[in-house]
Amino acid sequence: MATQPDSTIKQEEAHDGTARMSFFEHLVELRTRILHALLYVGVGITAGLLLSDKAYLFLAKPMVKALDDAHVSNKLVYTSPMGPLTLYITVGIYLGLVIALPFVLYQVWLFVAPGLYRHERRAVSSFIGFGTLLFLAGAAFGYYLALPMTLKFLLSIPGPFTPMISINEYFDMSMIVLLGLGLVFQLPILIFVLALFGIVTPRFLWQNFRYAILLIAIVAAAITPTTDALTMLVFMAPMIVLYLVGIGVAALVVRGKRKRSEELSGAGAA
Repeated sequence: MATQPDSTIKQEEAHDGTARMSFFEHLVELRTRILHALLYVGVGITAGLLLSDKAYLFLAKPMVKALDDAHVSNKLVYTSPMGPLTLYITVGIYLGLVIALPFVLYQVWLFVAPGLYRHERRAVSSFIGFGTLLFLAGAAFGYYLALPMTLKFLLSIPGPFTPMISINEYFDMSMIVLLGLGLVFQLPILIFVLALFGIVTPRFLWQNFRYAILLIAIVAAAITPTTDALTMLVFMAPMIVLYLVGIGVAALVVRGKRKRSEELSGAGAA
């Protein structure tokens, strides 16, 4: 098998600090990273199952407070003998995946980093970091603001009813709100990727702002468990702000690409 000249290898090492890996070495590295990621997921789920009762007590606080404010019994119920066990297993799995996520992302980073240039490594690490922070910010917004407002409205509906909230149904609803908002808060990241590949521009995003508002309203209606306008506006407000932030992000991307293009043109002319 022919080997690369030393000069070529040195050039490649100068770009990213590491020599190129063969196809077989990539497969071995991929297998290693997958096994490590699965190990972290297993450890995370084990820890999540051990902490699932405490995690659910934290998750149930908005529901308990809403029941207290409505001056009714704050005891949650289950309607199936398997209800509590199913709940704790589900909560443990969700919590375990959250615990394992940073370690899994680190394994992904270890796999892709050797094939990237130094500036690309910084971009990917920033991408993962900001994506994680935005997801946590969305979940926090849902837990501390959107979910309490939603529960308060639902319990204020008049009628000859006595609320008996099922633990499993409440968990399902709260996950829709928290995960939905966590994903919605990834909007600037999505716009960043689209702008990076030239699919959207700041001008395009601004000119289509009214259509974006319509799409945001549809998404808000899908993840809002209620039908009142006030709660829907609470869900829409951060999405509109994030869209405007995304326009700014797209402007920075376009400016950076233009600057690099000018530098390359200047270097070529020289």
